[in-house]
Amino acid sequence: MPKKEGIRRLFDDIAPRYDLFNHLSSFGADRGWRRKAVKAIVDVSTPLDVLDVATGTGDFAIAIERKAAQGSHIVGIDLSEGMLEVGRKKCEGTGIVLTQGDSEALPFDDGTFDRVSVAFGVRNFEHLDKGLEEMARVLRPGGKLIILELSYPKNKLLRMGFKAYAFHILPTLGKMLTGNSDAFHYLPASIMRFPLPEAFVPQVKAAGFREVTARSLTFGTCRMYVGVK
Repeated sequence: MPKKEGIRRLFDDIAPRYDLFNHLSSFGADRGWRRKAVKAIVDVSTPLDVLDVATGTGDFAIAIERKAAQGSHIVGIDLSEGMLEVGRKKCEGTGIVLTQGDSEALPFDDGTFDRVSVAFGVRNFEHLDKGLEEMARVLRPGGKLIILELSYPKNKLLRMGFKAYAFHILPTLGKMLTGNSDAFHYLPASIMRFPLPEAFVPQVKAAGFREVTARSLTFGTCRMYVGVK
């Protein structure tokens, strides 16, 4: 099965309990990570056109809309219709538009958005370079890409503790909440496979971004990347 189809099925299956798992497994730290990223996105007082890629259940899109200037337009796109079903219920009464689509073939014209964001989804791209290039394509010149992604500490002792938690406790918690243990074996493995900043920053630059920065959050268990087109 292609990775993309496997990812879609995985997230369709765990969608109803995904938010609860996120908050519990990170001890609520995911909310603080999003707040920091939102500040980087909404750094002007004028309306913005924002695309949230791999939007999932819409948590990040909602956080952005709450802080964006009046007149801003927020669009979320995700491969998983199951995640979007949950997200659309949460977005009722907002101006957020959630649509199903492929992050590696975004259904938008060149230069459509002022900001593109991705929270905890870029490591699931089947072709990472293609996804980064697509996000650059739909950004306007001077627009910004903001990525939040789970990671692991560089410190050996902290990394050992992180791996014990991620590979033993998280799958048990995930199975208790969703009944799906396979998903929660995949997720920590995908974190460990994803490149650290020394490799990922050059990759972002090669996709068409400049002034790319990386910021470590919570001992390196999450990293925030910002780039300008």
